Amino acid sequence: MDIGALSVSMSAASLSTNVGVAMLDKILDTAEVTGEVLTEMMDSVPIAGLGEYIDLRV
Repeated sequence: MDIGALSVSMSAASLSTNVGVAMLDKILDTAEVTGEVLTEMMDSVPIAGLGEYIDLRV
């Protein structure tokens, strides 16, 4: 394999890795925002009687 082809191949691999890392960063940001919103929603809606009783089936 010549140097030119090796350089192009390494550049493509580097680009692919960088794109993958950028996508994972966006996914992580989205997951964090979603978690925060879910936490706020759970805190804002009180559920009467939650946790007072446990139903057990024997």
